[in-house]
Amino acid sequence: MSVILKQQIKNLAMKNVYLAFILLLFFSFSCKKDGEYIPFNHPNIQYTGRVNLDSDSSAIVYWPGTSIKINFEGREVKALIKDENGRNYYNIILDNDSIILFHPKAEKQWYSLISGIPDGKHQLEVFKRTEWDRGETHFYGFESEKGGRFLEPTPLSDRTIEFFGNSITAGYAIEDTIGDSSDSIFTNNYLAYGALTARHFDANYYCTAKGGIGITVSWFPMIMKEMYYRLDPEDSASLWDFTRANPDIVVINLFQNDSWLVNIPNYPEFISRFGTQKPSEEYIIQEYFNFLNKIRTVYPGASIICALGSMDATKADSPWPRYIEKAVELTKDSSIYTCFFPYENIKGHPEVEDHRKMADILIGFIEENGLWE
Repeated sequence: MSVILKQQIKNLAMKNVYLAFILLLFFSFSCKKDGEYIPFNHPNIQYTGRVNLDSDSSAIVYWPGTSIKINFEGREVKALIKDENGRNYYNIILDNDSIILFHPKAEKQWYSLISGIPDGKHQLEVFKRTEWDRGETHFYGFESEKGGRFLEPTPLSDRTIEFFGNSITAGYAIEDTIGDSSDSIFTNNYLAYGALTARHFDANYYCTAKGGIGITVSWFPMIMKEMYYRLDPEDSASLWDFTRANPDIVVINLFQNDSWLVNIPNYPEFISRFGTQKPSEEYIIQEYFNFLNKIRTVYPGASIICALGSMDATKADSPWPRYIEKAVELTKDSSIYTCFFPYENIKGHPEVEDHRKMADILIGFIEENGLWE
């Protein structure tokens, strides 16, 4: 494990001194106080991820891994927030270390995100743990305590990485050490291999992922080529402006769901996509190749890493890594690579330690290939 990543993980587990002063939290305020208020579209608020900023009243958050950051001076920050149905969870991160679980409700209300901390300059980050199928979240603005003030944002990194993936990349059930629960409290994209990799390289992080999705077929009626271009993932007419991210590196970790579904001919999505005939190897390879071309079109200068694993799509007898290798060969593109995570024979989805191992492999691959010096 890399030294930087070990320290990062250690920091996540530490009881930061701030926590002793934090009076949690998350009780609502019936009215605003006398501090400084800044709306969602204020230049001091820094967003990373596919956030809808076109509304007149709020920023709309959909995707896992979306981040809202604010620098401030003072002891407390509040935010006006409305979740669609109260099924989302967020991490509140103070000064890149202290982490608190935040569960916004389905009513528009004020929340004290952090309070009782030592007076001074701080950074607050609101990070979306959960997937977009838990509903969208409306963020209206921040307010400081009386006497506090908001500061200019820290300049963004000159590095950006985007991940296209399924439940593994989303961090599904990552914190469930007993089973493989669909309860969204166990999903934590902050500790998924993609987010760990991005933080290791101090890179801006974009996560375009959905549990159950595939290249050729999914467990629900949408495949990645029908989702990858969207701002609002549930609206086919909602288009993401790819120039807003412009990643240096793109990581694709897909085919896990395909590897199961192509062998279930009575499943509705199999019938919808393939009829009665199992898709051929040539078809599967061509569809992956076609998706690579779509990503290359929107990100012509990016290095693309085609990953797979660490679930059973990479077990010893699996043909799916070979399908990816053949699709990559077809592109004749020297900036497209393959990097497969070993099959861990785990009982369900990867847990925190499994994601750490995946992050170490990916970090090592990026460094060994000189994708970021």
